This record gives sequence, C-alpha cells and structure tokens, in this order.
Amino acid sequence: MKIAFVTRFPRDPDRPRGGVEAVSVTLVRALGALSDLELEVVTTEPGQSSVEHDVVDGVRVHRLPGPDRGLLADAVGPGRRRMHHFLGTLGPDVVHAHDIYGIMVKGLRIPRVFTVHGFIHADTRVGGGRFARLRSWLWRRYEVAAWVDQPHIISISPYVRERLSRLVPARIHDVENPVSEAFFAGECCEVPGTVFSAATVEPRKNTMVLVEAVGRLLEAGRDVRLRLAGAIIDVAYGRQVESALRSLGAPRASMLGAIPGSRVREELSRASVFALISLEENAPMGIEEAMATGVPVVASNRCGMPYLVRDGVSGYLVDPLDVADVAERLDRILSDKPLRREMGIRGRAIALDRFRAEGVALRTRDVYRIAVGKHP
Repeated sequence: MKIAFVTRFPRDPDRPRGGVEAVSVTLVRALGALSDLELEVVTTEPGQSSVEHDVVDGVRVHRLPGPDRGLLADAVGPGRRRMHHFLGTLGPDVVHAHDIYGIMVKGLRIPRVFTVHGFIHADTRVGGGRFARLRSWLWRRYEVAAWVDQPHIISISPYVRERLSRLVPARIHDVENPVSEAFFAGECCEVPGTVFSAATVEPRKNTMVLVEAVGRLLEAGRDVRLRLAGAIIDVAYGRQVESALRSLGAPRASMLGAIPGSRVREELSRASVFALISLEENAPMGIEEAMATGVPVVASNRCGMPYLVRDGVSGYLVDPLDVADVAERLDRILSDKPLRREMGIRGRAIALDRFRAEGVALRTRDVYRIAVGKHP
C-alpha cells in the first residue's frame, strides 16, 4: 500500500522544529519498517522555486515550494492547487495529512486520513498579537471546513475527540503520538533540583509563569535551577523572559534556545522534574518524552494535558495562571526523592503502554486499511 505522508518534515531528523515534526520523524521511521507499506513523505519548504527530492532514513521526501508568510492564504489557494497536482501525479493509495496540510488536501479524491495535532485557531487566540481575534476567526472557519471534509480523522487525545465529535461526520480513530525509542533507552543521571522545560517561548506556552514560580522557590531558599529549551517565537515576550531569567542569576537559570533531540534527551536525563504550563495544548511531545524518560511532570490542568499526566500519580496538574500553585507543586516534587522516583516509574509505565512507536505505527496502519476498505 502506497502512502503519501503529508506533513512538516525537517531536513535534519535530529532537529525537528516543534512537536509535529518530531512526531512525523518518529512515525515515518516506524511506518517505514513495515514491509507492506511504501511511504512517500510530502512537505513544503519556504523559499523554494521548484520541487526537491531527498532521502531521509530510507524514505523519499518530496519538498514542494512553500510560502515565506501567509500560511493560510497559501493553504487555501496556490499551495492547495500545487499539492493536489503533485499528489495526483504521485498516485498514492492513501493520503495521510497532518496539521495545516489537512486544509491543503481538502476535496482531494483519494482515500484520506487526517491527524489533528492542534487547533490553530485556539493557539492563535491564546497567543495574542495583532488582530488575534480576526486571525483566529479565519483559521477556525477554514479548519472546520477541512475537518468536515475528511473521511477519517486520527485523534491523538480524547481532548481532540471531544472537540470534533459533534462537528464532523468523519470516522474518528484514537491513535496517540509516538515517542522515539531513544527516550525509553536513556539512563537517568539526575542533577537534584533541576527543572527542565522544552517549549517555544511565546505567550501560549506561558513561560513567564514557570520562571516566576522558580523565582519564588529561590526566594524561599530552595536549591533549584531552571533550564529552558526552545526557540523564541514572540520577540517581545522573549525579551521579558530573558530579563526575568537574568534577575534569577545565571547559575540558577539558563535559556538554551532550540536544541536537537539528542540534547533534549540529555537534559531530561539530568532533570528532577519536567514542567509545561501552557494555556493551550493537545498532546505535547515534551510531556510524553519526559514520561518515557521516567521524569515526573508538572503541567497545566487544561486542554489535553490532563489526559497525559495523572495528577498525584505521574506528576501534578496545576492552574497555569496561579504562580503559587505551580511553585508549590514543583517544590513538593523537588523536596521528596522517593516521590520523584515513584512518579517517574509510573509515568514511564504509562508511556511504555501508550507511546511506543512500533505500536503506534501498527494502529496507524490499521486506519490506512480501513480507509481503503481492507480492514474489518
């Protein structure tokens, strides 16, 4: 069965730009190992004037020209026409689209599967910025139209199913994101008192609240250090975060920028706790990777995160707007080594059951078979 895997895909598999690319790299590797699938990755690259082809981990990757800006306008206009034409010439049995590419493949007369990684309109609204409400309204209009058009939707979290089940006629399949096997194989060499977070720096990720919570712990005399990994998306917000980190002191607070996957694994192996206090998320890879590594998690009690973190079992859920709540839960984990160990063990057990790439690939293949009518 020939699959066109239409998604964001990095040139360097060890440097994915965000969760969608990380998921795509891991899932492509696992699907590529299945002998009955022929995988072709299709993506877009800003600044290109023609189609380029390369091979990543033995899988052909087709890179179509993409826009430098105006993603939505391209996805419903020239980008969609270009994508339809290319997929028509490629001739796959199934098109599996991810993220914004679900908008691009709308109306395509080929069996389709669409993985919803996030709600772009909600991210836009929470992220703020100029004309945020208008931009959010436009995104929602085209996102809903794309969802309604899909025959099969993969839900990576019950949060996705809850939000879509009343809106779309599609058959919804529950398949969680895969985590690279390297995270399960990592060895723990914890540096006590280390709080690690891997997320882009922007209002939606709520980075400032985490920084303020760690600041409170330092003021209380706790031996704690914060390590933040992730690219700055909102420049003005990034400056605020950098200023707040400087006030904590260089030995106690580090901004690492965008780092490769191997470095993320290294940071997790040294962490006492992983923290993600986002305002809007579906199934963030940072949490899943921390669980696979055996690191307890402090995360927001919003959106899809409560479906990943079991409060009091594998970590804690907190009010993302309550700095005191975040600080108190971090302190509870950091000050109790047996609790950290137990939460890490339980989180890893959950990850082994739900996020192993081989199992996710097999469940995804079942969806492909259903899409072409070859599966009961």
